[in-house]
Amino acid sequence: MAEDSDLERTEAATPRRIQQAREKGQVAHSRELNTFVILMASGGLLLLFGNYFTEAMSDLLRKGLMFDHSDAMNTAAMSQRLFDLSFEALKVFLPFMLVVAVAAIASSVLVTGWLFSFEALQPSFSRLDPLSGIKRMFSWTSLIELLKAVGKTILIGGVAIWYIWANLDAVLGLIAEPWPAAIGHLASLTGETYMVVASSIALIVAIDVPFQLWDYAEKLKMTKEEVKQEAKEMEGDPQIKGRIRSKQRELARRRMMEAVPKADVIVTNPTHYAVALQYQEQTMKAPKVVAKGSHLLAQRIIELGQENRVPILRAPPLARALYRHAELEQEIPAELYTAVAEVLAYIYQLRQYEKTGGVAPNMPAEVSVPPGMDPESWRPEQLVPSGSA
Repeated sequence: MAEDSDLERTEAATPRRIQQAREKGQVAHSRELNTFVILMASGGLLLLFGNYFTEAMSDLLRKGLMFDHSDAMNTAAMSQRLFDLSFEALKVFLPFMLVVAVAAIASSVLVTGWLFSFEALQPSFSRLDPLSGIKRMFSWTSLIELLKAVGKTILIGGVAIWYIWANLDAVLGLIAEPWPAAIGHLASLTGETYMVVASSIALIVAIDVPFQLWDYAEKLKMTKEEVKQEAKEMEGDPQIKGRIRSKQRELARRRMMEAVPKADVIVTNPTHYAVALQYQEQTMKAPKVVAKGSHLLAQRIIELGQENRVPILRAPPLARALYRHAELEQEIPAELYTAVAEVLAYIYQLRQYEKTGGVAPNMPAEVSVPPGMDPESWRPEQLVPSGSA
């Protein structure tokens, strides 16, 4: 049962799944919204500029029918005349075509946002599969599209009949009007009927757009196994991530070891902890930890320091405090400034002695750290119970 539930598409599509579908050109699409916007845009344009288009077409028709008889037999002249008239017709209707094109693009952007994908234009032989075609014909989507087409026909036809019947007197009255006035009146009635019928499609759009969005979301639904697999792909395989972290630690350790020869001093426990410090007065506000480690790593830091003649100072409390509270490649805590300054002062005196000779500096007998900085200074077994002698 659990396996069956994992195979059911019950999970909403993830953002990655939606983005992949968009890249393939798979988006929610409402033909009814496109049709409605185009019809309203073209109808509104005809209502506003109908007289201009009528006069322009009448002028073009008049020019097309009036020509010299001698030009009728001149192929070149008639071809040029046809070209000129076609170009004038294009100029007249170019704004109309541009408005319709913008309306078509805008209607798509309203639902899906801006999307441009070449993948949807690539040929796919799966679309030619007759079995897939038959399956689509008898799917719920096809049934809904059929019901929607029937409902749209009934709605548009009913609205058209109702509006014409409501204006039947005006339609019959066209017979008694002079023909120029009748043509203008007929054009007005036709435009109004067109807009009323086109407006009725808004009801279909109000139903179709939410349905298309719901249907699109249903088609993109994922199984629980697909969601888990995608999460693994996004986050990476645990074993691969483990190897990456291991490699990163190895590289960090290698960089740390490369910095040991540049240290000014190595403070030790002497073997449990080792912390290498560096201080450059011109570029640093405070000493910086360039390497630190415990046990085997501490031993390796000490060996590397000895090979490169880096001074090594045994100061267990300070070594423990630095190891616990100081971060690698970061400045030491302000609480340890005094203790580290004492160590560096000894190192600088030692270097001066090695260069010029004289009296050898005394190694600090004990470097103290503030209370609470040494992890071993407050062990529970070292606490004296209250009331004891």
